[in-house]
Amino acid sequence: MRESWHKKNLSLSSVVTFPRTDAPAMLTKRVVDVVGSLILMLLTAPLTLVICLMVAATSPGGVLFRQVRAGRDGRPFEMLKFRTMRAGADAERAALTARNEANGHLFKLRDDPRVTPVGRLLRRMSLDELPQLVNVFRGDMSLVGPRPLPLADSDYTGPARNRLSVLPGLTGLWQVSGRSDLTWEDMVRLDLHYVRHCSLRLDLAILARTVSAVLTGRGAH
Repeated sequence: MRESWHKKNLSLSSVVTFPRTDAPAMLTKRVVDVVGSLILMLLTAPLTLVICLMVAATSPGGVLFRQVRAGRDGRPFEMLKFRTMRAGADAERAALTARNEANGHLFKLRDDPRVTPVGRLLRRMSLDELPQLVNVFRGDMSLVGPRPLPLADSDYTGPARNRLSVLPGLTGLWQVSGRSDLTWEDMVRLDLHYVRHCSLRLDLAILARTVSAVLTGRGAH
């Protein structure tokens, strides 16, 4: 997937605007999101309980991590995750900036010292994202779409801002194409491709590939 993007030689400056999805398609996507998130919450309820107990028993602090992220059209919303870092980790980020291994608006460390042992396991299997099913059910997010960035990191202009033309997703092309192994530019190209070609068929294909991506853990850290 990553090589195909380079072969197409797409430049961010060549993409300016995207058409809005038509109303029937948006309604269908919303129905799929509501039904899908509800079913998944019911199926994963026992696992969710186990994770809550593990997080609470192994490190002080709340079970959930809440952070304001940029939603559709840049509207802020509170995104939920299982806490994978020690309490107060956000305040330590500035001290780690020089070690950032990502570029653009991303911040990634393969061996982030703030991540707890249980947190590493949850991240490896992407289980820390399970609470976002609540965000999907609420309508803050969709099952598939560009990943929402922290509000402080999403104030970008130009073509990349078109990522905000649709609801952010629990999974997306970025997640099934390498996740943290990709550069900021790769992520933006993949997200803009999704925004431009989003459809129920594409969503189902991405959801199917997400299962493989989660099981292999490629690019997750």
